[in-house]
Formats: sequence, C-alpha cells, structure tokens
Amino acid sequence: MRASNSQGKIMANFPVYTLESAPESSKLALRGLAEAFGMVPNIAGAMAGSPKLINGLTGVFQQVHSGSFTEAQIQALLLTNAVTNGCTWAVAFHTFLALKEGLSEADVHAIRARRLPADEKLAALSHLARTLIDKRGRLDDQDVASFTAAGFAPALVLDVILVVAASTMTNYAGSVANPPLEEMFRQYAWHA
Repeated sequence: MRASNSQGKIMANFPVYTLESAPESSKLALRGLAEAFGMVPNIAGAMAGSPKLINGLTGVFQQVHSGSFTEAQIQALLLTNAVTNGCTWAVAFHTFLALKEGLSEADVHAIRARRLPADEKLAALSHLARTLIDKRGRLDDQDVASFTAAGFAPALVLDVILVVAASTMTNYAGSVANPPLEEMFRQYAWHA
C-alpha cells in the first residue's frame, strides 16, 4: 500500500507493530523499550519490521545510556540530532524527554530553533553533534577545541559519535516510515 506524505510524495506504508503483532525476533527489543518507556514508541513499532534494525538500535542505545554523559546531556544531543536530521517524530519525542530530564524550556526551544542552548556544556554538545552531521564526521582541530573548551575530554568526541550514530538510525527510520505521533507527544509537534 502506498500513501502520500505532507509534501505530496508517494511513500511506502510501514506498519507500526505492537508487542503482539511484531515479528518474533523483534519482540525482545520491543519488550525492553516498553519497560524503559512504559509503552512501545511508534517509531520502534515501525522499526520492528526489520528485526536487525530494532535489535541494533536497542544495543547501541544501551551503550549510549551507560556512557559518559548525563541523561540530560544525552537528550540535548538526541534532540539536536533529530532537528538537524529533520525527523519530526524524534523532535517531539526528545523534546518530551529533554524536559523530563530537566533541560530548561529555553534551552529546548533554542535547540528546536537550531540555536545553541544557553547552558555552556549543552551548547558544546549540541554544536558538536550538529557539526558532525553537517560535516559528515569530518571535524577539524577547531571543532574539537571548541568542544574541549567547555570542559569535555577529547575522547568524549567519540562518545558523541556514538550518540549521533544511534539517533541516525531512529531519525532516518522515522523520516522513511513516518509513524504517527502519540497523543502524549503532540504538544511538542515540530515541523522542519
């Protein structure tokens, strides 16, 4: 089945699987996400159509969330990545999570508007993530120096790459599958 998106382009229709309807080899990943979020996010339900993708995503995100950054810093990175990649579903979702993790409304609004947050560390993270995406990973010495000037160790550039890689899977899948936005995230809807 094919449908038109908001730009009038013909898009494939990707089902949003539930715990019950997902392919068997996607169910463990979806159960883990349901435990983490109290629900299976629609993006994960859409990604479950590819057991390799959903299982890869959960494995990478386990590394992201057990890494060197706080949850607030991770959400600033994930929100920046979603905005930079233009994934409307992920922007709404990570706006919700960023606010839940204590980012100020002003910093969240700044990231959604493609500006840097006022918080120095969040600004350094957001700037580096956007630069990595925009430059396709080709950072120069000044990019790294700007990041380390905010108090981050140079090796943490590599951890930012991990977060960018993880969110790229979700952002691209969200833009391709275009899952519906859950009611609880609709107040944070965003348009590229």
